Amino acid sequence: MELSALQLTRYQYRPTCPRVLAQDLTAIDLALGEPTESLADQEALKALFKHTYGQALVQIVNCTGESTKNLGRKRTVGVILSGGQAPGGHNVIAGLYDGLKRGNRESRLYGFLGGPSGLIENKAQELTDAIIDAHRNTGGFDMIGSGRTKIETAEQFAASLKTAKQLQLDAVVIIGGDDSNTNAALLAEYFLSQGSSIQVVGCPKTIDGDLKNEYIEASFGFDTAVKTYSELIGNIERDVNSAKKYWHFIKLMGRSASHIALECALQTHPNVCFISEEVAHKQWSLSQVVDQICDSVVKRAAAQEPFGVVLIPEGLVEFIPEMKKLIQELNDTLAAHTGDALSQGTDPLTVLGTKLSKEARELLESLPKDIARQLLMDRDPHGNVQVSRIETDKLLISMVEQRLRQLKEQGRYNGQFSALGHFFGYEGRAAFPSNFDANYGYSLGLTAFVLIAAGLTGYMASVRNLADRAEDWAPGGVPLTMLMHLEQRHGAQKPVIQKALVDLNAAPFKAFAAARDIWAVTTSFLFPGSIQYFGPPELCDRPPKTLELERKCRTAPERGESRE
Repeated sequence: MELSALQLTRYQYRPTCPRVLAQDLTAIDLALGEPTESLADQEALKALFKHTYGQALVQIVNCTGESTKNLGRKRTVGVILSGGQAPGGHNVIAGLYDGLKRGNRESRLYGFLGGPSGLIENKAQELTDAIIDAHRNTGGFDMIGSGRTKIETAEQFAASLKTAKQLQLDAVVIIGGDDSNTNAALLAEYFLSQGSSIQVVGCPKTIDGDLKNEYIEASFGFDTAVKTYSELIGNIERDVNSAKKYWHFIKLMGRSASHIALECALQTHPNVCFISEEVAHKQWSLSQVVDQICDSVVKRAAAQEPFGVVLIPEGLVEFIPEMKKLIQELNDTLAAHTGDALSQGTDPLTVLGTKLSKEARELLESLPKDIARQLLMDRDPHGNVQVSRIETDKLLISMVEQRLRQLKEQGRYNGQFSALGHFFGYEGRAAFPSNFDANYGYSLGLTAFVLIAAGLTGYMASVRNLADRAEDWAPGGVPLTMLMHLEQRHGAQKPVIQKALVDLNAAPFKAFAAARDIWAVTTSFLFPGSIQYFGPPELCDRPPKTLELERKCRTAPERGESRE
């Protein structure tokens, strides 16, 4: 297969890892903290996780090597890529593989094909030097593939244990997001409940950035994805500043949280950017969202700048109160009428007319027909509206056009409005990882190996101080139960790792909020350009702006500065 010049060059890149992991691994130890508690629902979770609840935080440190005295033992480990792609996943596997081989060249690593289903169905491939080397520092999950199967039934748990025993595994590493790592916690607990010593360790992955807390500062893949999107946004900003005649509405991935939109805004300075969490907190209506865009359009037209860029989080509509209520009513109604005239070709509004509340029906009828059709007909296997398929960019364009016509009739607007819609999502999920994600992924893989060598299970690999140089990062482990609470899912209380939403009181959002009124009127575009792999560290190894702002806030008191 022909390889690009960049891929050939990236093969030669040697990731930088924390100093403590770059040395002889037999000279490191684990420093244990105090026993931990879950975020909430402590008693219920303690009962669910009888064997793994309350474990201590751990940090990998220089010492005598007592904690890892069995590091050189021959091991067999299985690894799973779970969920959507995220740049750096191949480097997590490479770091795990290199750690195993540094411990003992006879150790073996199996990759489960197609995600968690590979563990259930015993579809595995032994990973070799040739396979690993062909995927170092590359994007995607094509080394072994991924999948979204959840291990949740008794039969699936039993099959997973059977596979692990057949392959004589010492440990399983699950690379995934919050749901996947919840699965890792359940699997670790199940193995122990069955008297098995097979360990389970998770690694934090998601481009959405919502697997984040005090101990997991970022998930790998986020940095590359936002830099990829920011390059595209910057290109559009440069183009629109040249043509001076279009408004671009750009929807960005991030259904449950707006971390991507916030980071891209900080990197590119668009004219308008919505943060879903703020919309929900301030209870903005759809009309108020449209008004904010129109306000920027009108003011910029008056300043002879009839162009601009609007960033929209993928899940925005679910955070707008009346849209959220409409979606919930539709979910309930559609699920109850899957087999009737609604699926037999009858006009959906005829069927729904007496079943929706007056407010919900009026809102549905006010939406553009294409959007209403998406709300009515695009459903997942459970009968729920597939929010990710709603073309929010087109919805807002249509409503802005309508409002601007009204303003023109009132003599309050005298400009021209031409708009284009975009959705940036898959473009960033499998890109060549940035140096930051290449280093971070590799460090997570090495950390996972050390946790296994120390005999730990039910942990997530953690690397902290990510805004510092990679040599100064601090690897360790976080008990998975520490990150959990209970949520109502499918009619029952289920343990889940809590998603992290954008914190409206934190430094990154405050920096955005302080500048957006200026961006809305003046052309303040920032052009980050493409990801750079070669050059000075401040250009090539820079972490996300979000992490930089968070670090600045944390260290401000040490310099006598205010946190405000």
